[in-house]
Amino acid sequence: MTKHVQSWGGLKVEANELVQPDAYLTEERTAGSLLPYGNGRSYGDSCLNAAGAAVATRSSGRILSFDKTTGLLEAEAGVLLSDIIAAVAPHGWFPAVLPGTQFVTLGGAIANDIHGKNHHRKGTFGCHVEEIRLDRTDKGCLTIRSGDESGFFEATIGGLGLTGLIRSATIRLMRVTSPSIRQETTRFDCLEDYFDLAEAADEKHEYAVAWIDSLSRGKRFGRGHLIAGDHTASGEYQEKASEPRLIIPFTPPITPLQGPFLSLFNETYFRSAPAGCSMQDVAFDKFFFPLDRIGRWNRLYGPRGLHQHQSVIPEKGGFATVTSLLECTQASRHGSFLTVLKRFGQIKSPGFMSFPRPGYTLTLDFPDKGEPTLALLQQLDEITLTAGGAVNPYKDRRMSAFTFKASFPHWQRLEELRDPVLMSDFWRRTALS
Repeated sequence: MTKHVQSWGGLKVEANELVQPDAYLTEERTAGSLLPYGNGRSYGDSCLNAAGAAVATRSSGRILSFDKTTGLLEAEAGVLLSDIIAAVAPHGWFPAVLPGTQFVTLGGAIANDIHGKNHHRKGTFGCHVEEIRLDRTDKGCLTIRSGDESGFFEATIGGLGLTGLIRSATIRLMRVTSPSIRQETTRFDCLEDYFDLAEAADEKHEYAVAWIDSLSRGKRFGRGHLIAGDHTASGEYQEKASEPRLIIPFTPPITPLQGPFLSLFNETYFRSAPAGCSMQDVAFDKFFFPLDRIGRWNRLYGPRGLHQHQSVIPEKGGFATVTSLLECTQASRHGSFLTVLKRFGQIKSPGFMSFPRPGYTLTLDFPDKGEPTLALLQQLDEITLTAGGAVNPYKDRRMSAFTFKASFPHWQRLEELRDPVLMSDFWRRTALS
């Protein structure tokens, strides 16, 4: 069958054949390149294969087993993290690592080695994967674990879906007292204040992340909120995340996320938290997935979609580099609607292509304004690489081959272990250019 598939950033493959997972290893599959496609929440072209076909993993989304004593869960690759939460939270368990949306598939979480607000405590998602069942067109069905001589496990964690079709995986969950979160919000008046607070917040709390006002200048440059949290000792169980409060019904011809509206939003949001430190108990979805409360929020970026730039930079010199990145954004007259800053800890991922590494990670997003936006993103890449950092591939739709290879010096190992039938637009554009 033929269906339009697209990334969350708005890139669309106009006519991409979808094949079912069971046909992956058979003669029934379409000739040419393939790529696993989950729920399309990657921002750029790492989930797209315009020159071939997509394997629709969402058609295989069952939880196969769950041990309420050990917290081990096995599920098919197409299951959503929201489904896992709904199944395990009533029994005192929770995914150890969660990204900013619950609508990510298990296979996608592994392929991108996603991270969350607690990297300093729990590392990446791949740190909690026990076993993967992987189908390869050249080697058949494999069961892979950390330390296997084949190297497929280390390549599959963060391998961008290129090492084979993940059929299922076994993960270790985290024991929690409650899904609810005791949230501590500290309003800070400038970027330097965040750097004074961040390390102590990580030591004290399970989760920590900062929102930054990317438009603030002068003495208020880099002001924002440091939002920390821990699971409450007890709390009313919420069977699943709340339904969206608002669904964006269409894509506006011009994005509202710029100019006076963005300035007003930043000012209002900054003042929504009282000065100093405040506490409140919140439902897990409000803490982990605030944007999921607005259905199809990506439409607000307009018909050309959005670019997201996520960098990681070493801790040494972090303040100066983050300052440069924000100043570059302001000088280009691009406003970032959602600007997020957090620390990555020292826990190493089992995947050699994993994006997180010790230091600070800054996330900026912009409506696509064509060449001026591309020029800005190239400047941000250069600042990042000069500082010894890296740019996130699954948030990208335009980075150069040079930027990619400088960010991921072990990329050739993944190319050697790639399933010969699998290909993505991203890999074709960067690694193989």
